[in-house]
Amino acid sequence: MLDALRQPLETGETIIARANHRIHYPSRIQLIAAMNPCRCGGGTGSTCKRGARCAAEYQARISGPLLDRIDLQIEVPAVSAADLLLPPPSEGSAEVGAWVARARALQQARFEALGAKGLRTNADCTGRLLEDIARPDAEGAELLRRAAESLQLTARGFHRTMRVARTLADLDGSEAVARVHIAEALSYRGETLRQQHAHAA
Repeated sequence: MLDALRQPLETGETIIARANHRIHYPSRIQLIAAMNPCRCGGGTGSTCKRGARCAAEYQARISGPLLDRIDLQIEVPAVSAADLLLPPPSEGSAEVGAWVARARALQQARFEALGAKGLRTNADCTGRLLEDIARPDAEGAELLRRAAESLQLTARGFHRTMRVARTLADLDGSEAVARVHIAEALSYRGETLRQQHAHAA
């Protein structure tokens, strides 16, 4: 069932083929998912009662091709009692919302200037146009090249990293995609990269 989400995540549509009929349904979705680090739910390799193998086997239940389509993958550590006593974050929802709105306005203005009809956000951008607007500076390009080789990024993972980096640059109000944006975008592909390493080993 989870792997059935691969097509909507990739193309924004669902195709149902039966005998001589093939029907396309619009299926633009935003997937937000969460899972425990292992089947025990207690922690990662070093803290799980069953050891690292428990976490590895449990996380392997999510296929590589599905993970490759999830742009932001963040490991959230367990919350301690000390964490609960920390003050609330300095930025509230209103501040973050304004930040995102500014980035979206930048994206929409960019696509309008390029005559790219129907595109409003970086998430809609693919192919040659994505490569044009998300081309990193020299240091960023070198980091991306080395990461693609050492981490064995798929073509999909490569382009999704560029798209996230372009969005991070927009959030910074930067016209250029710099090394710092590429590095942060790569950090969000953590689970995909760990799985690719496991398969390579």
